[in-house]
Amino acid sequence: MIRFADRASLLAALDNLPAPCAVSTGAARARQAELTKPPGSLGRLEDIAVFMAGWQGTAVPRLHHVRGAVFAGNHGIAQQGVSAFPPEVTRQMVDNFMAGGAAINVLARCCEAQLSIVPLDLDRPTGDIAQEPAMSDAECLKALNAGAAVLTPETQLLFVGEMGIGNTTPAAALAAAAFGGDGNQWCGYGTGVGPDGLARKIKAVDRALALHHEHCTDPFETLRRLGGREIAAMAGAILAARLHRIPVLLDGFIASAAIAPFTARQPRFADHCIAAHCSAEAAHQILLERLGLQPLLRLGLRLGEGSGAALAVPIIRAAIATHGAMATFAEAKVARS
Repeated sequence: MIRFADRASLLAALDNLPAPCAVSTGAARARQAELTKPPGSLGRLEDIAVFMAGWQGTAVPRLHHVRGAVFAGNHGIAQQGVSAFPPEVTRQMVDNFMAGGAAINVLARCCEAQLSIVPLDLDRPTGDIAQEPAMSDAECLKALNAGAAVLTPETQLLFVGEMGIGNTTPAAALAAAAFGGDGNQWCGYGTGVGPDGLARKIKAVDRALALHHEHCTDPFETLRRLGGREIAAMAGAILAARLHRIPVLLDGFIASAAIAPFTARQPRFADHCIAAHCSAEAAHQILLERLGLQPLLRLGLRLGEGSGAALAVPIIRAAIATHGAMATFAEAKVARS
């Protein structure tokens, strides 16, 4: 199991990221050329099959074990009225997750994913990022390692989600710190805040950037100062997945923002990720472009929880199934021209 001992070990991991297996990638492409279909006729399904082959290190990948994890944390910035819901909803929704009654529970069952729910010190909100760092070094490391710990040896595909009232505000701040811009560019309506709430979000993000920007000299410090426990946990899980060569289905704006600091340091960090969808949050498309990812789905989602990623799992299953189970031209005795 991956564990980050300190800031230095996290940065060392980022500077030594594994790549997919080029031999397996080539073999998978060669197999695609032999299947009974016109070249390229299955579109992105073909690309996904080759992608999975490269990360699994085999010409014919399999998908038996999908792992989903939802991390929950509370934010000091929520007290500034940046959300349509009060902070106590975070714990109430965690109870709902545990009881199996939320959208992600239903969607995880539909896509046959094993789902973990990981609440992170819900009784202790992070610091208000407009006034102080979100977390101490120790708190940030604890959250990163909580994320890394959700991976199991049999995991072949990971998706992560979040629950944390107010967390689109730190997500916007992380995106701005990583890729430039201000609150006006990166803030949106989240789960339904009105124009006054949006104005408060923009102001809070701009204050946070002014306070912390000069100190955000590396990804750890950026996450520590501007993030949140559930955001750092998602980042830790996605980094650990890369280190284990496990592909990741990336969910919405907040999950994407969680890896923005990593991508600012390593532009190809998201090479093991597939963007499951583009959410209704206005800046998500911009963020995906910065990450170098094209979304599979556009369904107008803005729920979080990993819901968009869960919806995309059947597409990955279909890509792998067609790649592995279709007959070749030789097997089917079909003429190629």
